Amino acid sequence: MRILLVGAGGVGTAATGIAARRDFYDRFVVADYDLARARRAVSSLSDSRFTAARVDASCAEAVAALCREHGITHVLNAVDPRFVMPVFEGALAAGADYLDMAMSLSHPHPEQPFERTGVKLGDEQFAAAGRWQDAGRLALVGMGVEPGLSDVFARYAADHLFSRIDEIGVRDGGNLVVEGYEFAPSFSVWTTIEECLNPPVVYERGRGWFTTEPLSEPETFDFPGGIGPVECVHVEHEEVLLIPRWVDAGRVTFKYGLGKEFIDVLKTLHKLGLDRTHPVRVGGVSVSPRDVVAAVLPDPSTLGDRMTGATCAGTLVTGLDKEGAPSTVYLYHVVDNQWSMREYGSQAVVWQTAVNPVVALELLATGTWSGAGVLGPEAFDAVPFLDLLTAYGSPWALRTQ
Repeated sequence: MRILLVGAGGVGTAATGIAARRDFYDRFVVADYDLARARRAVSSLSDSRFTAARVDASCAEAVAALCREHGITHVLNAVDPRFVMPVFEGALAAGADYLDMAMSLSHPHPEQPFERTGVKLGDEQFAAAGRWQDAGRLALVGMGVEPGLSDVFARYAADHLFSRIDEIGVRDGGNLVVEGYEFAPSFSVWTTIEECLNPPVVYERGRGWFTTEPLSEPETFDFPGGIGPVECVHVEHEEVLLIPRWVDAGRVTFKYGLGKEFIDVLKTLHKLGLDRTHPVRVGGVSVSPRDVVAAVLPDPSTLGDRMTGATCAGTLVTGLDKEGAPSTVYLYHVVDNQWSMREYGSQAVVWQTAVNPVVALELLATGTWSGAGVLGPEAFDAVPFLDLLTAYGSPWALRTQ
């Protein structure tokens, strides 16, 4: 296996540190628009399997050319969702398999954005499924932590815990605090704004996918791992678009544990138009308001040594167990920031995101997972993934509610 990682930011750099401890691949090319950043990620490893390169992730031809230059078999996309489609298309053009952690962007319904879906997350990628199938190539989409591990949990619950699933609700929360900053998101603020201020999608059997108001239906969820109660709200997320394709569930939702302060900040950004991506003229230059917000906030990958607390990703499943009795189970994965910084030098949120595609790549390398077309994590057996994740030193758990 010869891997091309596109994007040497926080998640990409964490992925290299995780992969460096494994032996399932022959070559690992780390590429970024900023060659110096790619070189820093590689030089910190002292591993001859790793090579740095420059790539323009907005150009499918550039991605394909880099794949051909290095004989790449698998492309791991670690750039933000704006660049999903060119990296996705570049991999296919080069005859490589593909993995990402976020899917192609959505576009709200033009007349009824908070009732009906427009272009959904991943629609552009699923529209290309036939071409990937015909080429005998696999695009494994949404293979981070959420989406990704949360989807694996859904598949595990369907196969091993439940005879009927009434609802699958992904619930994400944490108690991370960054010393010295009044407001410092632990993940890409560009992606966070995209997720949180777009119309959230809900799935119901018999109705299909529909949308609701951003940050709606608040609930307090008690997270494990010492995190405790956190206010969670509806957020647009890939699991709602992925899980129903492979898992029979009456309802699927995603709620993010943002907390009141974060929610208030997001609402203010939206009121001021600072969440917009379309450039505006400022003096003699054009600039995206969202890019300005991202530029003035600290880089999440640099916050680990000032961060304390833990993050939890999990999937809450309700229905009937294998014996037909009512059951509610929360399957979850907790990463403590002190542990991830000590063991890998990466803060908890980016490490938790990065470990899952590396686990998936190893399963593909051994042939444990295989397939062609555009597939989500739910399309594969969950047990080998969860076993290997535990072998990586990061176990999962479940809680009966």
